[in-house]
Amino acid sequence: MRTSALQYLYLQKPVTSVIIICAFALLPWIGDDFHTKGEPREASVAVSMLESGNWILPEVYAGEFAYKPPMAHWLMAAFSLPDGHVTEFTSRLPSALAQLILIGFVLAFFGKRIRFQEAFIATLLLLTCFEIHRAGLTARVDMLLTTFTVLGLMQLYRWENKLELKGLPVIIPFLFSCAILTKGPVGIILPLFIYFVYLLVLRKYSFLKILKSLLYIFVASIFIPLLWYIAAYRQGGDDFLNVITAENFGRFFHLGESAINYDLGHEEGIFYNFITLLSGFIPWTLLFVFSLFGAKWRLPHKSFKQILRDAGNWFLSIEKMKRFSIIALICIIFFYSIPSSKRSVYLMSAYPFISILLSQYFIYITENRSKVTRVFARVLTSLVAVCFIAGLLMMTGAVDFVRLASVFTGSESTLNSVEIVAGAFSPDSAATCLVMLLLFTSIITVVYHTTKRINRKILYSTILLTFCLNLLIDGIVMKGIRRNTSARPFAELIRDKYDLTADNVFVMNNLRKYANLYGMNFYMGNTFRDFEREKPSSGYFLTTEKDLSKIMESYGSQYKFERLATSDVQGDIRTKAILFKFEK
Repeated sequence: MRTSALQYLYLQKPVTSVIIICAFALLPWIGDDFHTKGEPREASVAVSMLESGNWILPEVYAGEFAYKPPMAHWLMAAFSLPDGHVTEFTSRLPSALAQLILIGFVLAFFGKRIRFQEAFIATLLLLTCFEIHRAGLTARVDMLLTTFTVLGLMQLYRWENKLELKGLPVIIPFLFSCAILTKGPVGIILPLFIYFVYLLVLRKYSFLKILKSLLYIFVASIFIPLLWYIAAYRQGGDDFLNVITAENFGRFFHLGESAINYDLGHEEGIFYNFITLLSGFIPWTLLFVFSLFGAKWRLPHKSFKQILRDAGNWFLSIEKMKRFSIIALICIIFFYSIPSSKRSVYLMSAYPFISILLSQYFIYITENRSKVTRVFARVLTSLVAVCFIAGLLMMTGAVDFVRLASVFTGSESTLNSVEIVAGAFSPDSAATCLVMLLLFTSIITVVYHTTKRINRKILYSTILLTFCLNLLIDGIVMKGIRRNTSARPFAELIRDKYDLTADNVFVMNNLRKYANLYGMNFYMGNTFRDFEREKPSSGYFLTTEKDLSKIMESYGSQYKFERLATSDVQGDIRTKAILFKFEK
């Protein structure tokens, strides 16, 4: 019997198929302008590496150095070498490739240890969930750290399962060395903590054997990163040490920030991690929530002690891979609940393990409680259909959405956002038409399978719908937002119109008082100088509209400022940027 091309890829080339799917979801969209502060901040480090030749501790915004180790910046710079300059595409490429590698290894690793269909669906859930998908499109360190950490945990599992902790494979310290060089000590501390708990639960090795194994991994993994830390300290001295201490230990142990000129931020309560996990795995957490409403709940007629004993016996009796996934998930949540500084991306290393558990659960409810899957598919399809119809109306211009929105709000920023999104749906764009066609096809596919009640295919078609919805968001909506809120147009305007050089453009560099213009810095070639430190007699000065009153209060009597140009609202600073010419 002949099989279709899709069936052939699934049956014969599953890893290749998911990598192709992931590449299509990421690579076409990573060349758009920066519109957040984090991406140009990281990309500017790579710019400095190429221009200065300093690949250890390059200077970036107004003379400061990077807050994080250089692995991501090394890769950005390396991918930029053929063109000779850093672009949005080359700076986002490490994250995109890291996600491709992670997706491929998740399927290859779990596919050999659990039912293959469970691993395949888990991989699709992983690449379509909000947090992981977003991280693969950004020029940040988080996707790299997640990939190195998860791949390292996989190799640790294999080391115990196949070799029983004998002869440490070189791939393990290599991966954790890369993780340390990506985000610091957390790249080795977290995996060792997970592995320590896992080995204890196995009850197979003595406590001394476990400690010796962890020590071997730790020593082997820190050797290469230690060389960089020593070299960086020789360049940066105590300033470097203060930043590294604050970033790595200040966040975790709630230490003071007096030695650095910025707030560590992101301070959240203990429940924040659970909220971000629920939001980060959207839309699949919604399916999980849907399933809870149809479940039959019964109060257990057992003592609390007996319930705990039964839970412990169940945990010890489940398959080894599932036990490892649960331990990894619990340890990661616990680990990141300790520091006061919390961000959703910190938990990304838990997502592959969550996807495995969700996949097994979704297959169960699809087979045994199919109504849940059908209801969820219908609700999601209805919401996506509304988005599709709205997109068609924007493409055709049949409805003036700005005027419609003005009925409900008078906010200038909201109306501006509506105008930007409406303008992104251009009928002249081939990419827009292709995305809308794919979205329409996915809607019809879900409706067909829901009508026929082909339960397993309903789940697959819902995943396809989510994939196409991500294309709509990335290929049309976010593309329009990035293009209209980027610092690039204003940077190019003032660079062409005024005599701006690497020696005469000044900014404030004190995040406790002023906003940093990271987008402008990237698009102007990483040339900004520190106004407060150098106290120049004349030159050009860039600031934000929000900070203008503080600038004039502090320096208005010492300098004469002539306003030259003002930008539109920029996404990274969420206000307007202003260029002045000044002299004493």
